[in-house]
Amino acid sequence: MMLRKFTAAAAALAVCVTLGFGVDTRDTRMLTQPAVGKTRIAFHYANDLWTADLDGKNVRRLTSDQGVEANVAFSPDGELIAFTASYDGNADIYTVPASGGVPRRLTWHPGVDTVQGFTPDGKSILFTSARSVFTGRYQQLFTVPVAGGFPERLPIPNAFRGALSPDGKKIATNPLSDSFLQWKRYRGGTNSVVWIIDLADLSYEKIPQPEGRSNDPGPMWIGDKVYFRSDRDGEFNIYSYDPKSKAVKQQTHHEDFPVLNASAGDGKIIYEQAGYLHLLDAVSGVRGDAAGEGQSGRDEPDEGGQTDDRSGAHGSITSPGLPGPGPG
Repeated sequence: MMLRKFTAAAAALAVCVTLGFGVDTRDTRMLTQPAVGKTRIAFHYANDLWTADLDGKNVRRLTSDQGVEANVAFSPDGELIAFTASYDGNADIYTVPASGGVPRRLTWHPGVDTVQGFTPDGKSILFTSARSVFTGRYQQLFTVPVAGGFPERLPIPNAFRGALSPDGKKIATNPLSDSFLQWKRYRGGTNSVVWIIDLADLSYEKIPQPEGRSNDPGPMWIGDKVYFRSDRDGEFNIYSYDPKSKAVKQQTHHEDFPVLNASAGDGKIIYEQAGYLHLLDAVSGVRGDAAGEGQSGRDEPDEGGQTDDRSGAHGSITSPGLPGPGPG
């Protein structure tokens, strides 16, 4: 099997050389579901989990199992990575050292458990599951200790996604699943909204939306602000919400392809767009790709009115050992 794969790859390479084309190892796409820590990034590629420096160098493959990994998240200190994997016929929560090692399984329920992130103290992993829902029509939030133990449910009726505030006192959630994946620019009654819930008294506020509604998936906390993706002005971009001033502000201005799979860590946001990974510094406003080249100004149009949505030299994963993209 391995010989056939190698032969096919060699044949494809020979065709490229014969036709005068070279293999571009510096412009790798299909990098998805990224996460960012203090000094490294993690992402999914070809159904496996990889890490790299913030500038895209020193790429390392962390997993090689036949199962599929998803929903990666860094611990607050950047030393541990949590992810969902289907290694034994079921999607459960696993952890692995960011430097490499053997994955450790933390959940054993026959339902699907999906990693959302870590608690601010790094001692537990926040995840969603329908394990306590008899209808199976929605999910709820749970935490499970990193050291192992029985999961505990948060006192929230339902949540498709969730992110805890830095002080752990509030949580930003998407209560329902993503209808816009079936209907682009969906504006019906199950559109994605963000609720900010106070865990002390379960009071909540909803991030404001335009009169005609929008989809606002993937809430993330950086400091006192909540960041999220939204299609309120066309394609999905990243926006921020300040609970104090109640102001919503657009942070990225991509127009060609939507922003996908954004996650936050250590004051930065990493997201997928057009197959590339981009880093956004939430404090300075500088946006670049994983190659370490960035730009400020957030995609200001040039003299001809065109918007440059591609900052830096994209596709910085330069390791020639990266395989071709797999399904999903």
